[in-house]
Amino acid sequence: MYLVCLDLEGVLVPEIWIEFSKASGIPELSRTTRDEPDYDKLMTWRLGVLREHGLGLKEIQEVISTIDPMPGAKEFLDELRSFAQVVIISDTFQQFAMPLMRKLGYPTIFCNSLEVGEDGAITGYHMRVGNSKLTTVNCLHDMGFETIASGDSFNDLAMIKNSKAGFLFRSTESIKADHPEVPAYEDYDELLAAIKEAAATLE
Repeated sequence: MYLVCLDLEGVLVPEIWIEFSKASGIPELSRTTRDEPDYDKLMTWRLGVLREHGLGLKEIQEVISTIDPMPGAKEFLDELRSFAQVVIISDTFQQFAMPLMRKLGYPTIFCNSLEVGEDGAITGYHMRVGNSKLTTVNCLHDMGFETIASGDSFNDLAMIKNSKAGFLFRSTESIKADHPEVPAYEDYDELLAAIKEAAATLE
């Protein structure tokens, strides 16, 4: 048996922090895991910027409510789920993800959670497990599943490379150049075809 494991941001929906950066007028918040591979370092820095500007969960959720899936993402996901079990494995947070899951037809998502004060300030975060994407696919392997994985950022590479088949999707030129061994696609139809081909070898 196999499962398809997908990243969320940059693959199915726009990067939440980039969208919030645009809406808030704080350009430094556009930094993502495409730029900084150390997620804890990135999140600690983000929370510091939010505190500096007096922004909290409410302001971020207001922006998230305006975000739609990328054009073609829901159709891609619907077609994928017609022949495969799919799990979205994301380093985002439940408080960010749920409105987006509704727009995607409520797929299964494994993500993290925020610690929020009574005043709405984000005071911390809780990772579901350490090195969550790699840990999750390894646990799925231990449960008897093979995995096919796709993502766009540094923090997706471990789950991609430790799956039976893995693909970059709409990644940066630098990541693609540094990892030429990983097939890279820009179009949902291409990614769907690659997943179907990989799945055929696992059935």
